[in-house]
Amino acid sequence: MIRSELVNLFKGLRVSDVRDGLDWVGMPTKGSVSRDIRRVAGTKLCGPAFTVRSRPSQKAVPPGVVGDEYTTWARDYWYREVLHSPWDSELQPGDVVVLESPDLGVGEVGSYNSLDWHTKGAQGIVTSGGVRDTDELKLQGIPIFARYRNQSMTQGRVEYDTYDIPVVIGGVQVCPGDIVVADGDGVIVVPLEHAEQVARYARQEYENDKAGRRRMYEQLGWQLDDSVR
Repeated sequence: MIRSELVNLFKGLRVSDVRDGLDWVGMPTKGSVSRDIRRVAGTKLCGPAFTVRSRPSQKAVPPGVVGDEYTTWARDYWYREVLHSPWDSELQPGDVVVLESPDLGVGEVGSYNSLDWHTKGAQGIVTSGGVRDTDELKLQGIPIFARYRNQSMTQGRVEYDTYDIPVVIGGVQVCPGDIVVADGDGVIVVPLEHAEQVARYARQEYENDKAGRRRMYEQLGWQLDDSVR
């Protein structure tokens, strides 16, 4: 099945439905990302994982480099040679950037790079690390799910490692192309090889739930909303 068709199987499904689908195919302990990774901005996302990993840096800011010298060091060395994104040209529309990041108090995802990745195709971001510029992230509205809200920049702390490899996010292995679904209930990951079967049973539970709730809406005289139509 081609990529777009596979993603469409999950269109409109909630994290709770996908959780049910994984249970139905005999994977009750798989897929659910740690509850520590929560929504920071945006609403929902559903798409194939584009995996990236960063690592603690052993490179330090040179002694005595401050002020304008620090500006030059950060711009010409750190962001050009150390923390760069050679992978972002490979993003495809609808990708979910899944970033395995160490916990070093760093806001590795911020208002600038998240928007840059979005312009290149990413629909949203899930990270085991931290974000900063939280108010701007909320205004931009790109779906972002993260473990921490931090303040520090990356210099001398975190650097890019590799991409397009299995990563671990919130206790769950995520491989390139796995289906990532996220909403107010958190984040869940469906292994690519099980995606069609999981989607089938997730859709079954979603439609049953929606039909039952719609009947109760009508009984109560409530106006139908998008969750029951």
